[in-house]
Amino acid sequence: MKPARFAPRAARKGNPATGLAAYRLGLRAETLAVLLLRLKGYRVVARRLKTPAGEIDLVVRRGRALAVVEVKARGEGDAAAEALLPRQQRRLERAAAHLLGRYPHFADLDLRFDVVLIVPRRWPRHLADAWRP
Repeated sequence: MKPARFAPRAARKGNPATGLAAYRLGLRAETLAVLLLRLKGYRVVARRLKTPAGEIDLVVRRGRALAVVEVKARGEGDAAAEALLPRQQRRLERAAAHLLGRYPHFADLDLRFDVVLIVPRRWPRHLADAWRP
């Protein structure tokens, strides 16, 4: 059986049920991350922002800080913390460069890279300024 045409790209690769479940898990994780960051005083500038270098899960702002946020949802805390590989960090750095090129008014802000870890039955964990390029 072919997946529906409106299904996310991940669902069209391999097993449709697994891809769709992963897509939904990602949406729920990003929603939890948005709620956490809003409670901490951040304003969401963009969600699932697509750039030529790749997708940025969240772009948030608080004061003069502009954060590119990667959301990682895993079954265990250690797996979530280790899920962001150096290759993905470089991709996010390139995507952030595209973001700043597309929206030059953000260039005056202090750019940083954050990670939000989502683990079942635990509070989401926000790692502000998780790495420096």
